[in-house]
Parts: sequence; structure tokens; C-alpha cells
Amino acid sequence: MMSLIIVLGVVLVLGILFLIFRISTLVGIARGKKEEYVSPSNGVHAVLFIVFLVLSLALFFWYSFTRFDLYTLPIASEHGKKTDGLFWITMAITVIAFVIISIIMFVFIYQYRYNPARRAKFFPDNHYLELTWTIIPAIVLALLIFTGLRTWNEITAPASKDAEVIELIAQQFAWTARYPGVKDQSLGKVNYKLIDAVNEFGLDLSDKNSFDDFKSLELHLPVGQEILLKIRAKDVIHSVFLPHFRVKMDAVPGMPTQFKFVATKTTEQMRDELGNPNFNYELACTEICGRGHFSMKMSVVVEEQEDYERWKASQEAWLKQNPDYLNKVPAELKEAAMIKAGMQADPGAGVAVVKE
Repeated sequence: MMSLIIVLGVVLVLGILFLIFRISTLVGIARGKKEEYVSPSNGVHAVLFIVFLVLSLALFFWYSFTRFDLYTLPIASEHGKKTDGLFWITMAITVIAFVIISIIMFVFIYQYRYNPARRAKFFPDNHYLELTWTIIPAIVLALLIFTGLRTWNEITAPASKDAEVIELIAQQFAWTARYPGVKDQSLGKVNYKLIDAVNEFGLDLSDKNSFDDFKSLELHLPVGQEILLKIRAKDVIHSVFLPHFRVKMDAVPGMPTQFKFVATKTTEQMRDELGNPNFNYELACTEICGRGHFSMKMSVVVEEQEDYERWKASQEAWLKQNPDYLNKVPAELKEAAMIKAGMQADPGAGVAVVKE
């Protein structure tokens, strides 16, 4: 409410000043005052432009340095250092160009303010000037582009064979992660035609690797190991965003995408670094995907390798949690499915039961 009152007050004051200016102009015309081509305040305006230049640049640099920690997040991935480095190099070049152009523009306004005794000079062309402002930006942009392309190629290169593969599935308005079981360490095949109210992944139960896959509503990541995120969407376009890891990749229906990275700081290490015991990494959707977009988040836990493996071993296979789907497993694979999923057969009933 107070902010609205302040805004209305500023608008009212500006309106009053404008009316005073118009009234003074009309009074002068009514008195027959000859309108001058340039008012005596022209020189004052030129000086005010220089004052504005100095104050605005001082405010810009002061705010940027004093508030730096508020708009920069700590880095928790290997490639994040490279992308941030490229960003700040680009930012430095842009700011230098901005400052130079601003100084030249405002100094020209002051230096060449209207003077009836001065005649304008006409330059039809200046080859040296044109070459300068063409070649220098071209060289700078080429260096930025090729440096960025090299970094991009490193980030998007094929993942190693030892990478931990995790699948992220996006849907309005939630994330679900699918992990390979500890028995085979491989994700099973999926088929979107098999998706139903329970089989949300579309698991293809004719593939042996799918028997011990499990789902999680919390994204667990091992520190120091390469991670390959396989990403897909079930309805509309979403976007995977892990800000502290500098990971961002769209989730597109019908077009699987992926992103590989290495986390360098566990959740506990980041809490110590920030001095915040309640800190948690977060996965958010950065594609406006509907009314519930704002709530499409997922908690992320980065832990030591031993803790990560212990957590994986404690998870139940999706098939074990949904034993009714054993009837979709080919008959010759049911025994293998029960073993991998941690189930056993009940000889009397002829059905599968969950191990205690």
C-alpha cells in the first residue's frame, strides 16, 4: 500500500511540474514574448547530462559490487566453473563497451551543445573509423564464440561408461526420477504406449533391465562421479534447471534430451559453505508449463558415494511395489523378474509375493 502511495505521489508531482511548464509557456505567448530557438537553460541541461552520467555509473558499479553475493550462486559442478568464467568474460567486455559508449555519448552531448557561432562539419566517410568499429567487434565476438563453442562441446560430449545414469520424467506439475537397480546398474527400456495410471514410466517389462528399476520423488546424486541425466516429458515442454550445478536442459515430449555433469559439493558441504543448516539443492522447472508451474520443484540430495550406494540399496524395485504387473512379464522371464525385484513365488498359490 505504501509503495502505491509513493508511486502516485511521484506521478502527481511530475504532472504538476509539467502543468507549470505549460502554463508558463502559454503566458509567455500571450504576452507576445518571442520564442527563442534555444532557451538559456540549454547549457544547464548539458551539464546535467554529465552529472547524470557520473552519478549513474557510480551507482551502477556500487550496486554491482556491494550486492554481488545476492545475484551469484555458489558453483557445485565442474563445468559450472567454465560456464561462469565465460559469462563473466562476456559481462566484462559488455560493461567496458557500455561505459565507453556512454561516456562518448554524454560528452558529445555536452561538447556539441547548440552554439550559434559554431558551424557543423561534414564528413562523407572515414575508412579508418569504419574499419576500426567493424574489425575490433568482429575479433572480440569471434573469440567469444569459438571459446564458448569449445566449452559447449566439452559439456555435451558423450558421457563415460562409468557415468551414473538417472532418468528424469517431467509432467504437470511434478518431477519423477527413475534409477537403475543395484543388480544390473542399467535402466530398462520404456514405451510411452505402456504408460498408465500406475506404470507412469511406461516400463517395458519384457526387458530384463527394467525388473529392478525404482522410482524416487527426491533426486539423489553421488558427489565426484559423472552423472548422465536422461530427460523426457509426458505432456508439455518443461525445463530441467539445477542452478547450483549450472544445469539447464529442456524436457520435450517425444524428444528425449540429456545432460551430463559432475557434482563437486555435497549438500552438507554446501550448508557449511553458506552457513545455512537448512539449505537444500533444488530442481525447478524454468519453462512456463501451466498454472502449477511455480510449484514444480524437486528436492536434490548430493552425498558421498558410500551413502549414495547405501540409499540405492535400500530402495524397493518398482515391480516389487506393483506385483500385479508381473502378469505383463513374459512367462519365461517371471522367475528372473521376481529374483531381481526382490520377490519370491508362492508355490501353493502360484502367484508372486513380496519378500519380508
